[in-house]
Amino acid sequence: MSINSSVPDYDLADTIELTTVEQVRAISDPLRTTILGLLHERAATVTELSIAVKRPKSTVAHHVKVLTDAGILQVVRTRRVRAIEERFYGRAARMFYVGLGRQGQDGQLPHDFNDFEVAADESKSAYEAGQMRSFIRHARIPEERAAEFWQEVDRVIHAFDQLPRSGDTTYGFTVGLYPILDYPTLPPAEDER
Repeated sequence: MSINSSVPDYDLADTIELTTVEQVRAISDPLRTTILGLLHERAATVTELSIAVKRPKSTVAHHVKVLTDAGILQVVRTRRVRAIEERFYGRAARMFYVGLGRQGQDGQLPHDFNDFEVAADESKSAYEAGQMRSFIRHARIPEERAAEFWQEVDRVIHAFDQLPRSGDTTYGFTVGLYPILDYPTLPPAEDER
């Protein structure tokens, strides 16, 4: 078991705002999300990525190109192998977030862009094995407090992203904050009426 203390092993921006539907579509594919996750650990070649995900090299090369064209991946170094220059790809940022300015031709996000759906699918076996750690809470708070709270969550997300990679198990970490339009609320207390 090796420990990589510099996560990842190349320079990258802290955050990048995704502002186009094409960028959001690029990260909404499960294989591309997996590739991005692997590159949190270190830069890798298409060959290394294809071995890791057990998919044909041509398939992985296609997905790497989509991510690179969207500005989400970048070539971080190269090396000469025989007569060919091998490229090592890395993330352009530790974290990507969908910005408010995202507008495509139709102005809509892809229908499959839902991290909770991905997390639910990934977590089934952990749930069945009794290894699932999760919770859900609800709070009626003003929008400003929700924004402040999300800043705190963002710090935890960054801390998780920067953990040294080691061990034999990969853990998923999913968070979300969303308005619920039809959640019941209590009427004002008797003394507030």
